[in-house]
Amino acid sequence: MLSALGIAIGIAAMVAVVGISFSSRRQLDDRLAALGTNLLTVAPGQTVDGQRVALPAEAESMIGRIGPVTAVAAVGAVDTARVYRTDRIPKAESSGLAVLAARLSLPPTVGATVRVGTWLNAATARYPAAVLGATAAARLGIGRPSPLTEILVGPARFTVVGVLDPVALAPELDTAVLVGWDVAATVLHFDGHATTVYTRCREDRVEAVRAVLAATADPRAPGAVAVSKPSDALAARRAAGETLDGLLLGLGAVALLVGGVGVANTMVISVLERRAEIGLRRALGATRGQIRLQFLAESLLLSALGGGAGVLLGAAVTAGYAAGQGWPVVVPAWATAGAVGAALLVGGLGGLYPAIRAARLAPIEALAAT
Repeated sequence: MLSALGIAIGIAAMVAVVGISFSSRRQLDDRLAALGTNLLTVAPGQTVDGQRVALPAEAESMIGRIGPVTAVAAVGAVDTARVYRTDRIPKAESSGLAVLAARLSLPPTVGATVRVGTWLNAATARYPAAVLGATAAARLGIGRPSPLTEILVGPARFTVVGVLDPVALAPELDTAVLVGWDVAATVLHFDGHATTVYTRCREDRVEAVRAVLAATADPRAPGAVAVSKPSDALAARRAAGETLDGLLLGLGAVALLVGGVGVANTMVISVLERRAEIGLRRALGATRGQIRLQFLAESLLLSALGGGAGVLLGAAVTAGYAAGQGWPVVVPAWATAGAVGAALLVGGLGGLYPAIRAARLAPIEALAAT
């Protein structure tokens, strides 16, 4: 049991190193993902003569058909509408807020959350209802809207149904009054063309999606479409991933080497301490092959027991450390299976020399050692 414990400590070190590193990496990935590493925006650009080009009305649906794209939402600016708290405010004292027609899928796509009230739904999107950005609500003096809270948007009164938290990935929404797409067209004379299309895609295909976004959004004039570049957080995430991969490889190799040395040392000492047994077995007719097989089997058995115990110990250490740091607990399946496999491999290699050495002992020499 003490021999197996020595192996278990080496394997536990390897599992714990891998588990803690992966838990730390998952925490880093979660933080970087919150920065929108896979969020791209599409907006109408300008022609060579400086004229602004509108996106096609079907741009949003065409972008949604790109394979790696996972979510799409759009907003359209209603430039003719102004926002006032009441109709008693002079027209010249506009609050400087933008009026945006918004798709219902906007919050999950950009990571927006509703602080108070509710987001637009299929019913309220067709009627004069509005959701305020965090800054817009502060400027209008609306902290917690009630069913009777109204604002003046263009020529009509809109009921405020919700207020958003600050949106880190789309700060332009903080100073906006968001209304339904349908009511914007019928009441505010919105032309139906999106001014910003937010696109979520698979993180490993960001560059590939960005390369085809312009041509997909406006096949007739892809050069007049502005597509955002992947954020610096994506580059940081990849750099951190490469660094951690190298770190894991190095630490795992060191831990594995420690386990192998422990197995070899245990088996060499076992041969030295059991020379009398070896000599007695040889004198009773045991062949060299049988002696080699005996010690090699013992080495593999010790490695298997130590590997299993080491996996459990390493997982427990990972869970305890990650919980203390507030990280998600991640112990990759390949690490647990690989640890046991590595223990058997290293145990076999570490026990091979002692097994050969034991088989080479002459019976008389081994018995004389007693």
